[in-house]
Amino acid sequence: MPAISLVICQYQQGDLLQRLLREAEGCYDDLVVVHDGPDTTGVGAIVAAAGGQFFARPREYQQEPHWPFAWGVARHEWILRLDADELPSPAMKAWLRDFRQAPAPPAELSGYTCYWPMWNGRRAVSRHWPAGRNFFFHKNRVSFFGMAEQVPKPDARFESLELVLNHEPSGRESHSLRNLLWRRTAWQWRYRIAHSLLGRPTDLACWRWTDPEWPMGWEQIRQHPWWTAAKRLVISTGRTLRDQWRADGRFYPVAAFSGPLNSALICVQFWRLRRRSGKNLR
Repeated sequence: MPAISLVICQYQQGDLLQRLLREAEGCYDDLVVVHDGPDTTGVGAIVAAAGGQFFARPREYQQEPHWPFAWGVARHEWILRLDADELPSPAMKAWLRDFRQAPAPPAELSGYTCYWPMWNGRRAVSRHWPAGRNFFFHKNRVSFFGMAEQVPKPDARFESLELVLNHEPSGRESHSLRNLLWRRTAWQWRYRIAHSLLGRPTDLACWRWTDPEWPMGWEQIRQHPWWTAAKRLVISTGRTLRDQWRADGRFYPVAAFSGPLNSALICVQFWRLRRRSGKNLR
């Protein structure tokens, strides 16, 4: 019977963490919470009361750089990766509880993905889009480098499940241009991504990642930032609209455009930093 470590990386949001821990009761065996920067709001006390491991680490303005550390201190191999503002649906909770009592999955399975519906501040407004949120995986069957917008790479495959992970941030929408353009942290993420692209993925905190070359999607930004920005604004938006229609039978235009726009802004930020640094990456 496989045991589960629930791993959460967050900044403040103690109230949301308490909500998540209530909702996820019985779904895990070990709790690891990494705080991005000094804990000044009592998050550590919440974790201690829940019997978990708590670590306050240097401020990164993003959670991904902390994942290799967090997975390393997790006591179990199966990682339930949730954010403080997320909630497992009743079906997902039942599935996780059953998983803990079942035989271990085959070695060729790296993990599982789920649906991650959009949230408008009051309720979910989509059903089966976005899909592919990797929420649960075996930590020794994935590799990763610690940069925002990067996801764990499976050694074998992720299995798609007909389960929902609810993303319910407090007081805002989950997918909107406001998040993209007016949130200070979004600009900080893009700057740090662009700065990381001036180096190698192996310069970052890594988990089982040894390749110094960038995956193709990131290398396209490095070699052709303006062309990549234009192409993604057009082609990626169209593909996302197609995927939305196939999943839910309707379009979510702002959400379809926000992802490609975010990618384009990363391209522009990288071009600026590369020009300023004088580096030739070819």
